[in-house]
Amino acid sequence: MTQTATSQHTVPTTGAVQLRVGAESAASALPPLLVQAQQLAGSVLGGDHGRRRAGMGDDFWQYRPLQQGDSRRMIDHRRSARGDQQFVRERELQIAQTVHLWIDQGASMRFASTPELPRKIDRARLIGMALSILMLRAGERVGLTGGSLPPRRGNLQILRLCDALSADDTQDYAPPEDRAMAPHARALFISDFLGPFEPLERALSKAADRGVHGVLLQVLDPAEEGFPFAGRTRFESVSGALSHETLKAASLRDEYLRRLAERRDALDRLCRAAGWRMGQHHCDDPALVALMWLYHAMDRGQT
Repeated sequence: MTQTATSQHTVPTTGAVQLRVGAESAASALPPLLVQAQQLAGSVLGGDHGRRRAGMGDDFWQYRPLQQGDSRRMIDHRRSARGDQQFVRERELQIAQTVHLWIDQGASMRFASTPELPRKIDRARLIGMALSILMLRAGERVGLTGGSLPPRRGNLQILRLCDALSADDTQDYAPPEDRAMAPHARALFISDFLGPFEPLERALSKAADRGVHGVLLQVLDPAEEGFPFAGRTRFESVSGALSHETLKAASLRDEYLRRLAERRDALDRLCRAAGWRMGQHHCDDPALVALMWLYHAMDRGQT
Protein backbone atom coordinates (compact mmCIF):
# COMPACT_ATOMS: atom_id res chain seq x y z
CA MET A 1 0.00 0.00 0.00
CA THR A 2 1.33 3.35 -0.96
CA GLN A 3 0.82 6.23 1.46
CA THR A 4 0.88 9.81 0.32
CA ALA A 5 2.04 12.41 2.80
CA THR A 6 0.08 15.61 2.68
CA SER A 7 0.92 18.87 4.38
CA GLN A 8 -1.77 21.07 5.87
CA HIS A 9 -1.71 24.81 5.23
CA THR A 10 -3.91 27.36 6.89
CA VAL A 11 -5.71 29.17 4.14
CA PRO A 12 -6.39 32.75 5.12
CA THR A 13 -10.00 33.74 5.06
CA THR A 14 -11.24 36.19 2.48
CA GLY A 15 -11.75 38.82 5.16
CA ALA A 16 -8.18 38.50 6.44
CA VAL A 17 -6.77 38.79 2.93
CA GLN A 18 -8.85 41.86 2.21
CA LEU A 19 -7.79 43.41 5.52
CA ARG A 20 -4.11 42.83 4.76
CA VAL A 21 -4.38 44.19 1.23
CA GLY A 22 -6.28 47.20 2.48
CA ALA A 23 -3.69 47.90 5.17
CA GLU A 24 -0.78 47.59 2.73
CA SER A 25 -2.54 49.85 0.27
CA ALA A 26 -3.26 52.46 2.91
CA ALA A 27 0.34 52.40 4.15
CA SER A 28 1.76 52.78 0.66
CA ALA A 29 -0.52 55.74 0.04
CA LEU A 30 0.86 57.74 2.97
CA PRO A 31 2.80 60.73 1.66
CA PRO A 32 6.55 60.46 2.30
CA LEU A 33 6.39 63.87 4.02
CA LEU A 34 3.89 62.53 6.54
CA VAL A 35 5.92 59.40 7.25
CA GLN A 36 9.11 61.41 7.77
CA ALA A 37 7.33 64.00 9.92
CA GLN A 38 5.83 61.31 12.15
CA GLN A 39 9.24 59.70 12.58
CA LEU A 40 10.82 63.06 13.42
CA ALA A 41 8.06 63.94 15.88
CA GLY A 42 8.50 60.53 17.50
CA SER A 43 12.13 61.42 18.23
CA VAL A 44 11.03 64.21 20.54
CA LEU A 45 10.48 63.03 24.09
CA GLY A 46 7.02 63.85 25.42
CA GLY A 47 7.22 66.94 27.55
CA ASP A 48 4.94 69.10 29.59
CA HIS A 49 4.45 71.59 26.76
CA GLY A 50 3.96 74.38 29.25
CA ARG A 51 0.73 73.02 30.70
CA ARG A 52 1.97 71.38 33.90
CA ARG A 53 -0.36 72.88 36.47
CA ALA A 54 -3.47 71.71 38.22
CA GLY A 55 -6.87 72.33 36.67
CA MET A 56 -9.67 70.84 34.65
CA GLY A 57 -8.47 68.11 32.33
CA ASP A 58 -8.34 64.39 31.66
CA ASP A 59 -4.68 63.58 32.32
CA PHE A 60 -3.32 62.72 35.77
CA TRP A 61 -0.79 65.20 37.14
CA GLN A 62 -0.03 64.48 40.78
CA TYR A 63 -1.26 63.42 44.21
CA ARG A 64 -1.21 65.96 47.05
CA PRO A 65 -2.40 65.88 50.66
CA LEU A 66 -5.99 66.94 51.34
CA GLN A 67 -6.17 70.61 52.26
CA GLN A 68 -8.76 72.75 54.00
CA GLY A 69 -11.38 73.80 51.50
CA ASP A 70 -11.02 70.71 49.28
CA SER A 71 -14.17 68.78 48.50
CA ARG A 72 -14.24 65.25 49.90
CA ARG A 73 -15.22 64.09 46.40
CA MET A 74 -11.69 64.97 45.31
CA ILE A 75 -10.14 62.33 47.61
CA ASP A 76 -8.45 59.42 45.89
CA HIS A 77 -9.40 56.57 48.22
CA ARG A 78 -7.04 54.03 46.65
CA ARG A 79 -4.00 56.25 47.22
CA SER A 80 -5.23 57.32 50.67
CA ALA A 81 -5.67 53.69 51.76
CA ARG A 82 -1.89 53.20 51.69
CA GLY A 83 -1.45 55.26 54.83
CA ASP A 84 -3.08 57.45 57.41
CA GLN A 85 -3.15 60.61 55.28
CA GLN A 86 -5.82 61.47 52.73
CA PHE A 87 -4.70 62.44 49.23
CA VAL A 88 -6.30 64.36 46.39
CA ARG A 89 -5.78 63.31 42.78
CA GLU A 90 -5.08 66.37 40.64
CA ARG A 91 -5.49 66.54 36.89
CA GLU A 92 -3.38 68.59 34.52
CA LEU A 93 -4.80 71.85 33.29
CA GLN A 94 -5.54 71.54 29.61
CA ILE A 95 -6.10 74.72 27.66
CA ALA A 96 -6.44 74.09 23.96
CA GLN A 97 -4.53 76.79 22.11
CA THR A 98 -4.62 77.83 18.50
CA VAL A 99 -1.51 77.64 16.33
CA HIS A 100 -1.32 79.16 12.85
CA LEU A 101 1.31 77.88 10.42
CA TRP A 102 2.71 79.57 7.32
CA ILE A 103 5.40 77.88 5.24
CA ASP A 104 6.83 79.75 2.27
CA GLN A 105 6.16 77.61 -0.79
CA GLY A 106 7.66 80.06 -3.27
CA ALA A 107 10.16 78.98 -5.91
CA SER A 108 13.14 80.33 -3.96
CA MET A 109 12.52 77.66 -1.35
CA ARG A 110 13.03 74.91 -3.93
CA PHE A 111 16.79 75.49 -3.95
CA ALA A 112 19.51 73.05 -2.92
CA SER A 113 23.18 73.70 -3.66
CA THR A 114 24.00 69.99 -3.99
CA PRO A 115 21.96 66.84 -4.67
CA GLU A 116 22.99 65.49 -1.26
CA LEU A 117 21.20 68.30 0.58
CA PRO A 118 17.44 68.64 1.00
CA ARG A 119 15.75 71.56 -0.67
CA LYS A 120 14.81 74.36 1.68
CA ILE A 121 11.11 73.72 1.10
CA ASP A 122 11.49 70.02 1.91
CA ARG A 123 13.21 70.80 5.19
CA ALA A 124 10.67 73.55 6.01
CA ARG A 125 7.73 71.24 5.35
CA LEU A 126 9.27 68.45 7.38
CA ILE A 127 9.90 70.65 10.42
CA GLY A 128 6.52 72.36 10.14
CA MET A 129 4.64 69.07 9.83
CA ALA A 130 6.55 67.44 12.70
CA LEU A 131 5.83 70.39 14.99
CA SER A 132 2.16 70.30 13.95
CA ILE A 133 1.98 66.63 14.88
CA LEU A 134 3.46 67.37 18.32
CA MET A 135 1.05 70.26 18.85
CA LEU A 136 -1.96 68.22 17.79
CA ARG A 137 -0.93 65.36 20.07
CA ALA A 138 -0.82 67.90 22.90
CA GLY A 139 -4.45 68.83 22.20
CA GLU A 140 -3.80 72.08 20.37
CA ARG A 141 -5.70 73.35 17.36
CA VAL A 142 -3.41 73.74 14.35
CA GLY A 143 -4.17 75.25 10.96
CA LEU A 144 -2.78 77.45 8.22
CA THR A 145 -2.86 81.22 8.04
CA GLY A 146 -5.20 82.75 5.49
CA GLY A 147 -8.29 80.70 6.33
CA SER A 148 -7.73 77.99 3.70
CA LEU A 149 -7.32 75.42 6.47
CA PRO A 150 -8.81 76.65 9.77
CA PRO A 151 -7.22 75.39 12.99
CA ARG A 152 -8.70 72.10 14.18
CA ARG A 153 -7.76 69.24 16.48
CA GLY A 154 -7.31 65.56 15.70
CA ASN A 155 -5.43 63.16 13.50
CA LEU A 156 -7.47 64.05 10.44
CA GLN A 157 -6.02 67.54 10.59
CA ILE A 158 -2.55 66.04 10.13
CA LEU A 159 -3.61 64.64 6.76
CA ARG A 160 -5.21 67.95 5.78
CA LEU A 161 -2.03 69.86 6.66
CA CYS A 162 0.14 67.42 4.73
CA ASP A 163 -2.02 67.81 1.66
CA ALA A 164 -2.14 71.61 1.88
CA LEU A 165 1.62 71.92 2.32
CA SER A 166 2.37 69.81 -0.75
CA ALA A 167 1.45 72.58 -3.19
CA ASP A 168 4.08 74.84 -4.79
CA ASP A 169 3.80 78.55 -5.50
CA THR A 170 4.94 79.86 -8.88
CA GLN A 171 6.31 83.11 -7.44
CA ASP A 172 9.98 83.37 -6.57
CA TYR A 173 9.09 84.81 -3.16
CA ALA A 174 5.65 84.03 -1.78
CA PRO A 175 4.43 86.74 0.62
CA PRO A 176 3.40 85.60 4.10
CA GLU A 177 -0.34 85.14 4.55
CA ASP A 178 -1.62 87.39 7.33
CA ARG A 179 -5.38 86.84 7.18
CA ALA A 180 -7.63 84.86 9.51
CA MET A 181 -5.30 84.66 12.51
CA ALA A 182 -7.30 84.21 15.70
CA PRO A 183 -6.70 86.80 18.46
CA HIS A 184 -4.13 85.76 21.07
CA ALA A 185 -3.15 82.68 19.06
CA ARG A 186 0.40 81.56 18.30
CA ALA A 187 2.01 81.40 14.88
CA LEU A 188 4.99 79.89 13.12
CA PHE A 189 6.37 81.35 9.89
CA ILE A 190 9.04 79.31 8.06
CA SER A 191 10.87 80.78 5.06
CA ASP A 192 14.26 81.88 3.83
CA PHE A 193 12.96 85.45 4.27
CA LEU A 194 15.11 86.66 1.38
CA GLY A 195 12.25 88.21 -0.57
CA PRO A 196 10.57 91.63 -0.24
CA PHE A 197 10.55 92.76 3.37
CA GLU A 198 7.37 94.87 3.42
CA PRO A 199 4.85 91.98 3.27
CA LEU A 200 6.52 90.38 6.28
CA GLU A 201 6.46 93.67 8.19
CA ARG A 202 2.76 94.01 7.43
CA ALA A 203 2.00 90.43 8.50
CA LEU A 204 3.78 90.73 11.85
CA SER A 205 2.23 94.13 12.48
CA LYS A 206 -1.25 92.68 11.98
CA ALA A 207 -0.35 89.72 14.17
CA ALA A 208 0.85 92.00 16.96
CA ASP A 209 -2.37 94.03 16.74
CA ARG A 210 -4.33 90.81 17.34
CA GLY A 211 -2.14 89.74 20.23
CA VAL A 212 -0.66 86.88 18.20
CA HIS A 213 2.82 85.82 19.29
CA GLY A 214 5.03 83.44 17.40
CA VAL A 215 8.31 82.43 15.85
CA LEU A 216 10.10 83.08 12.57
CA LEU A 217 12.35 80.23 11.46
CA GLN A 218 14.77 81.18 8.69
CA VAL A 219 15.85 78.18 6.62
CA LEU A 220 18.92 78.61 4.44
CA ASP A 221 21.10 76.40 2.28
CA PRO A 222 24.77 76.35 3.36
CA ALA A 223 25.78 77.99 0.07
CA GLU A 224 23.48 80.91 0.83
CA GLU A 225 25.19 81.33 4.17
CA GLY A 226 28.80 81.01 3.01
CA PHE A 227 28.71 82.11 -0.67
CA PRO A 228 31.39 79.64 -1.90
CA PHE A 229 31.37 80.90 -5.50
CA ALA A 230 34.35 82.03 -7.57
CA GLY A 231 35.18 82.74 -11.20
CA ARG A 232 32.59 82.86 -13.91
CA THR A 233 29.20 82.11 -12.36
CA ARG A 234 25.65 82.47 -13.51
CA PHE A 235 23.14 83.10 -10.72
CA GLU A 236 19.56 82.28 -11.61
CA SER A 237 16.40 82.10 -9.57
CA VAL A 238 14.65 78.74 -9.38
CA SER A 239 11.76 80.03 -11.47
CA GLY A 240 14.16 81.46 -14.07
CA ALA A 241 12.64 84.93 -13.75
CA LEU A 242 15.86 86.45 -12.37
CA SER A 243 19.43 85.89 -13.54
CA HIS A 244 22.84 87.48 -13.24
CA GLU A 245 26.16 86.41 -14.72
CA THR A 246 29.55 87.53 -13.49
CA LEU A 247 33.16 86.71 -14.33
CA LYS A 248 34.35 87.32 -10.77
CA ALA A 249 31.85 85.81 -8.38
CA ALA A 250 34.30 85.99 -5.48
CA SER A 251 34.27 89.79 -5.70
CA LEU A 252 30.57 89.75 -4.77
CA ARG A 253 31.05 87.74 -1.61
CA ASP A 254 31.70 90.57 0.88
CA GLU A 255 28.78 92.64 -0.38
CA TYR A 256 26.49 89.61 -0.35
CA LEU A 257 27.44 88.68 3.22
CA ARG A 258 26.96 92.29 4.34
CA ARG A 259 23.45 92.39 2.90
CA LEU A 260 22.62 88.99 4.37
CA ALA A 261 23.69 90.25 7.81
CA GLU A 262 21.58 93.37 7.33
CA ARG A 263 18.56 91.26 6.47
CA ARG A 264 19.11 89.10 9.54
CA ASP A 265 19.38 92.16 11.77
CA ALA A 266 16.19 93.57 10.26
CA LEU A 267 14.38 90.29 10.92
CA ASP A 268 15.60 90.26 14.50
CA ARG A 269 14.44 93.85 15.09
CA LEU A 270 11.07 93.10 13.53
CA CYS A 271 10.59 90.07 15.79
CA ARG A 272 11.49 92.00 18.92
CA ALA A 273 9.08 94.80 18.01
CA ALA A 274 6.23 92.32 17.44
CA GLY A 275 7.02 90.19 20.50
CA TRP A 276 8.09 87.22 18.37
CA ARG A 277 11.20 85.05 18.45
CA MET A 278 13.56 84.25 15.60
CA GLY A 279 15.49 81.09 14.88
CA GLN A 280 17.77 79.91 12.09
CA HIS A 281 18.30 76.53 10.49
CA HIS A 282 20.71 75.33 7.80
CA CYS A 283 19.76 72.43 5.59
CA ASP A 284 22.96 70.55 6.41
CA ASP A 285 22.05 70.50 10.11
CA PRO A 286 19.80 67.81 11.62
CA ALA A 287 16.10 68.64 11.40
CA LEU A 288 15.68 67.39 14.96
CA VAL A 289 17.77 70.26 16.31
CA ALA A 290 15.42 72.83 14.79
CA LEU A 291 12.34 70.89 15.88
CA MET A 292 13.48 70.69 19.50
CA TRP A 293 14.18 74.42 19.58
CA LEU A 294 10.79 75.22 18.03
CA TYR A 295 8.98 72.82 20.36
CA HIS A 296 10.13 74.89 23.34
CA ALA A 297 10.08 78.30 21.64
CA MET A 298 6.43 77.84 20.64
CA ASP A 299 5.44 77.36 24.27
CA ARG A 300 3.01 80.13 25.06
CA GLY A 301 5.01 81.24 28.03
CA GLN A 302 8.11 81.85 25.88
CA THR A 303 6.70 83.57 22.79
